[in-house]
Order: sequence, then C-alpha cells, then structure tokens
Amino acid sequence: MTQAPARSRTLRRRHDREIIALAVPAFGALVAEPLFVMADSAIVGHLGTAQLAGLGIASALLTTAVSVFVFLAYATTAAVSRRVGAGDLQSAIRQGMDGIWLALLLGAAVIAVVFPTAPALIELFGASDTAAPYAITYLRISALGIPAMLVVLAATGVLRGLQNTRTPLYVAIAGFLANAILNVVLVYGAGLGIAGSAWGTVIAQWGMAAVYLWVVVRGARRHGASLRPDVAGIRASAQAGVPLLVRTLSLRAILMITTAVAARLGDADIAAHQIILSLWSLLAFALDAIAIAGQAIIGRYLGAGDAQGARDACRRMVEWGVAVGIALGLLVVLSRPVFLPLFTGDSAVTDAALPALVIVAASQPICGVVYVLDGVLMGAGDGPYLAWAMLLTLAVFIPAALLVPAVGGGLTALWAAMTLMMAMRLVTLWLRARSGRWVVTGATR
Repeated sequence: MTQAPARSRTLRRRHDREIIALAVPAFGALVAEPLFVMADSAIVGHLGTAQLAGLGIASALLTTAVSVFVFLAYATTAAVSRRVGAGDLQSAIRQGMDGIWLALLLGAAVIAVVFPTAPALIELFGASDTAAPYAITYLRISALGIPAMLVVLAATGVLRGLQNTRTPLYVAIAGFLANAILNVVLVYGAGLGIAGSAWGTVIAQWGMAAVYLWVVVRGARRHGASLRPDVAGIRASAQAGVPLLVRTLSLRAILMITTAVAARLGDADIAAHQIILSLWSLLAFALDAIAIAGQAIIGRYLGAGDAQGARDACRRMVEWGVAVGIALGLLVVLSRPVFLPLFTGDSAVTDAALPALVIVAASQPICGVVYVLDGVLMGAGDGPYLAWAMLLTLAVFIPAALLVPAVGGGLTALWAAMTLMMAMRLVTLWLRARSGRWVVTGATR
C-alpha cells in the first residue's frame, strides 16, 4: 500500500527537478530580452524627445516583426526534443540546422521588405515630422540585425530541445551587457547619436548569433550532423511553423484590438491600460518559462515512446501552472499600492487601473494553466490544433471587446473580456489535453 504513494512522490520530485532546471534559466533569458529596448531607451532618451520618440516607433515595428517569427524557437524545440528522446542526437541537431537556415532566409526576406519601405512604415505608425527621420534611421540600421535575431530564436529552440536552457541565459546576459556598452560608446563616445544606438544593438545581436552558431556547429561536428542547407528539411521546418505562425498572429491581433479599444475609452483608460499591459507581459514571462520547460520535456518523452511519462509530466506542469498563477495573482493584489505609483501620480489613471488589476490578479491561475498546456501541445507538435483553437478564440474575443465601448464599459470591462479570452483558450486547450490525441510517440509526429 505504501509503495504507490512513495512512487508518486518520487515521480513528482523528478518532474519538479526537470521543470525547475529548465524553467528558471528560461525565465532569466526571457526577462533579459526586453532589457535590450530598455537600455536603448535610457541611452537615447538623453539625446532628446524626438530621438526617443523615433526609437519607440522603430522598436515597436522591430519587436512586432521578430515576434511574428517566434515559431522558429517553438517548432524547433518540439522537433529537436523528440529526436533527443529517441536517442538520435545527430538527427536532432540536423533538424536544428534546418531551422537555423530557415531563420537566415526569413531574415534576408524581412530586410528586403523593411529597408525600402521604412519611410512608409514609419508614416503608417503616425510618427511626427521631427521624430520620423530618427525612426527611419534606427529602423533601417536595426533591420540588419533581424537575421541575427531570428537565428537566435531558432538556435535557442535547438538548445531547449537539447534540454539546455542555461546557455541561452548566459548568452542573453552577455548580449545585454555588450549592447549597453556599445550603445554608450557609439552614441556618445563616437557621437553617432541614434544611429550609434542602432549599430550597437546590431553588433550585439550578431555577436549573440555567432555564439549560438558556434555552440550548434560544435555539437553538429561532434555528432556527425551535416551543416549544409537541406531543402526538404527547411521546407519541413517551414511547414511545421505555419500553424504556430497563425497562432501567434491571432494572439497579436487580440493584443492590438485590446489596445485600440482602450484608446477609445479615454486618456486615463489608455494610460492605465499601458501600465497593466506591461505588468501582464512581465507575469507572462514567469508562466512562459514553465511552458518552455513543457515544450522540451514533453517532446523528449514522446520521442522516447513514453506516453505515460508525457501524461504524468503534463499533469505535474499543470499543477505548477496553477500554483504559480495563484502566487502571481496574490502578488499583484498585494503590490498594487506600490506598483502603480511607479508609473503614474495621476489619480484618474490610478482609479481606472485598480479594479482592472483585480481582474488581472484573479485571472492568473487560468493563465498559468493556459501557458502550460500551450507549451505541452507545442512540445507534442500539435500546431494545427493550436492554430484552429486560437482562431476560434479570436472570433469569440472580437465581439466581446468591441462591445465594451458600445455598452459604456470601462477598462475593467475590457480586461474582463481579456479574461474571457484566456478562459476560452483554457477550454480549448483542456479539451485537447483530456482527449489524449496530442500523445503521438516517435522521433517525428
């Protein structure tokens, strides 16, 4: 009678060690990424308001362009971890190289689009006459770093698939420090202004990409994997990424619609919304770290043919998602009096944000499970289902969000609609997880 509980405790501890070993470094790497933009903003901000405004617009465009291709990390993690589970490291790294070649091709295509259309893109974002020249300069120079950023995404996916999240953390920290130093030297020391900031970021990004490529190439040589581009492999990587691209675009559409609706609620509401959205993004990093661990762990179990191990790991990660979600929700509630004054002294903004933050806090356990199950299904290579589920969620969210200003609802109602969106995601992901159809074993899905 005592053997079953003892075995269950041992199993939980093993899963906990795996989750912590992967999730904690992943969280550090995720947090390090937005520090690039923060460092650039802090340095460029001292040049003048027009320069900072130009940086803000160009950075928003760059961030959007790169985030669209986050599937390079997700799809690569799933494919590589499956092959790791199957014990075929040569094939795992070969699959990773296909993802990296795809990243380089996509990066070149983005440069070809962004460079000539930079003025039109900046104008589309409504840049003022004074800020536009700086935005165009920063965007055109920074676009040269897009292939590097995409290589970093794909290579990060390779290392995650290899159950290594420490190296991405170290590279992210080193990249942040290099970026900050280069920005100061080039902006002020060399007197290049905002162009110096862009060049500093590009150099840091290519430096990070070079480190990743060195790590992957070394692994490829060790295991006899080919480094040459393989058309069939690149095509397969692209096909696996398409459903995740649809998922990502749907999620970006939801965030854009939310901001557009908030802008129609008034200045105080949009200001409060931006504060809450920044907090939402920070909380997402903690939950996404568990999801990243889920991608790597689930893919490995399925690749090894251990269906029950994958189910057990999924169950334990859901428990982690709920626990972390509850902890984050309590943190939001308790920190409200301290958090809001960091961003605003306007009582109207505070009054709009306080009740909406309660909604955000209450939704965190839901978010915790959503992020975990999202990661589990990505790790299982269940991209087509994730795409259709996200499109369905978008279809439900759009009328709910548009109804907020129509019925005179405020920011709290808008974030209630966001919670409805997360609840919809929870339902679709939970149904899929319960069905067991995601449990497909083998080195490939």
